[in-house]
Parts: sequence; structure tokens; C-alpha cells
Amino acid sequence: MTLKPYKTLLTRASDEFIINKSRFIGYGAPAASEEEALGFLADVRSAHKDASHHCYAYIIGANMGVMRYSDDGEPGGTAGMPIIEVMKARQITNACVVVVRYFGGVLLGAGGLTRAYSQGAATAINAAGVGEVSPTRRYLMEVPYPMLGRVEYLLKSLPVIVEDKQFSDAIVMTLIVRARDDEAFLSAVTSGTDGRIEPIFMEEMYKAWTE
Repeated sequence: MTLKPYKTLLTRASDEFIINKSRFIGYGAPAASEEEALGFLADVRSAHKDASHHCYAYIIGANMGVMRYSDDGEPGGTAGMPIIEVMKARQITNACVVVVRYFGGVLLGAGGLTRAYSQGAATAINAAGVGEVSPTRRYLMEVPYPMLGRVEYLLKSLPVIVEDKQFSDAIVMTLIVRARDDEAFLSAVTSGTDGRIEPIFMEEMYKAWTE
């Protein structure tokens, strides 16, 4: 069965802000399982042992089948739920978001907390970056030295990523391209090199592409 494309976070990252003297730090990370999500949460807790709260949410599965969240001591519904709602609005799955709070002495109220944790989730997601996981194909392409400049110029106009480039008797490039762009890529290489270069298919996989 072909996997339906879905959105997830690209990398582990964080950012922070202050509201009424409380410091909020939003952390986001990709997580392919609940174990990975909980491991990420443990890492954040370990890095901020003295924080007042470590509120979190994670969604697992291409169909968003597993959803968990926690207010971690904040009033019910003011932290974990806002975090997961932001994730759902951005259609992000296989990911975990943790918002750390250092209490600054000023009460924010239920509405203020909801807005703060929503902002924390958005901050974390923006820091980590969002990508669409799509069926992706890897190719090898052997390029004669006299054609290198021509090929590199051509590739800049195509939706491909050059993963690797090895120099020997010719230049051997490893390229990845989304399956949906496959035909256009092959056609462009054939016409752009007068049929002298033919990419060799290696494997199909799934990869997160930047939005």
C-alpha cells in the first residue's frame, strides 16, 4: 500500500520568548513512535530540571492515530490542549512539541496561559521547520567532465537534491527526487543532455521535504 504524504517536523530545534516575566521555551522534534516522543520529552526535562512546567503534546502515525498531551501542573486545558491544537492546525504528525515554562511570578490567567502555550507550540514548530514526507526516489548519474557545468546548471532548475558527488573517471552524482517529479526530472535530463546521460534508479524511500 502506498503511503499517503504527511507533514512532520524536519529537525530538533527550539526558540523562546517572555510573557509577563515568565520564560517560555518551545521545543519541537520529529518522532516516529511514542518511544521517540517520550525520549525527546525526557531530554527536554533533563535539560530544564528547574523549570516550573514541561507541557507537551505528540501525534504519531501518518493518519494521526495516536495523540497525547499533558498540562504538567498547569490548570486543566490551558497547556497541553493548546499545543496539540496548534499541531493539528498545521497538520503535523510523527512529531513532539514541548513547551517549558519558568514561572516569573505573575499569574497569566486561563486565557493568558492558553495563548502563551499556543505561541510556544507555534514557536517550536517554526524553529524545527515543517516538511512533507513524500515517496522519494534515489538515482545515480554519471556525468562526463566536459558536461559538468551544463548538468549543474540544469539541476538548479529542477526539484532535485544532490546528495553526493564523487570524482573519478567521470563525476558520479547521487540525486533524490520526489516520485511525483520523477517523470519531469528524467525528461529534463534526457533533453538537456541530448540523451547522453541517463540517471540509474537505485531505490524508493520516504523523505521529509521542506514546505
